[in-house]
Amino acid sequence: MSTEFPSKNAISRNWHVIDAENVVLGKLASKAAMLLMGKTKASYTPFLDTGDHVIIVNAEKVVLTGGKENKKIYRHFTGYPGGLVSASFKQVRAHRPVRIVEEAIQGMLPKTKLGKQMYRKLKVYAGDRHPHAAQKPTLLAIK
Repeated sequence: MSTEFPSKNAISRNWHVIDAENVVLGKLASKAAMLLMGKTKASYTPFLDTGDHVIIVNAEKVVLTGGKENKKIYRHFTGYPGGLVSASFKQVRAHRPVRIVEEAIQGMLPKTKLGKQMYRKLKVYAGDRHPHAAQKPTLLAIK
């Protein structure tokens, strides 16, 4: 008996909307990463991108547990000497709230070409509107 692999045309990709208002960041990121990788499907294959598209709205209203609102620091390196830039969670939320959710989800995806391909199916918006109504996304609730 041979194993069947889904072909490119046989993979069905659904669209999902997740409302991030008052949702813990880690729970949101893990659920979105599972959908992007396709682990919720019976046709999941580790070396193929069988995942769905994920739209996240209200990214600016995501919450953190414990004292992480005050302690969490986001860092990135510009590539120049002395170019380590640090910003607190509150600063990042004020200037670019989408970055918070994107980094959390990207950290849970594979660090390969396949992970980058999965990440491209993620759309994050700070407000409650998105331009993907034509794809007829289904609403997912995270508790």
